[in-house]
Amino acid sequence: MDTKQVVEDFMTAFEKGDREACLACLSDDFTFSGPVPKPLNAHEWIGTAAAMLAGLPDINYNMKIVGVDGEKATVSSQLAGTHTADLDLSKMGLGLFPATGKSFSNPEEQGVMTVANGKITSYDITPVEGGGLMGILTQLGVSPPGP
Repeated sequence: MDTKQVVEDFMTAFEKGDREACLACLSDDFTFSGPVPKPLNAHEWIGTAAAMLAGLPDINYNMKIVGVDGEKATVSSQLAGTHTADLDLSKMGLGLFPATGKSFSNPEEQGVMTVANGKITSYDITPVEGGGLMGILTQLGVSPPGP
């Protein structure tokens, strides 16, 4: 399977919140980095996405493939949603945030998904001001516990 198809299959599963289909697209040594406090493995990242979906049921990642060069796909995303349920990020050490009813819309972010042997091995997003998980929390008016 080519890089574009692997990434498209993953993005379709991710937008639907299909945890098992997402994990099937990711390698055993997968890493996600950029808009989170520390790099995440496949289970941590998909678990975080599930927590986001639970707390932000209308979340939309607006993922698009911008280009493909060999085993690398450049992907853009622009997250938006509404905080209508508890957002539990305690597994990341960030705490539990009761629903605020507030909406958020992050700036567009770009990253690179690397594919090898038909699986995504990494997704590295270039952080942007006001983006990522901290951008979401800021817009929702909540903050993680201090050190």
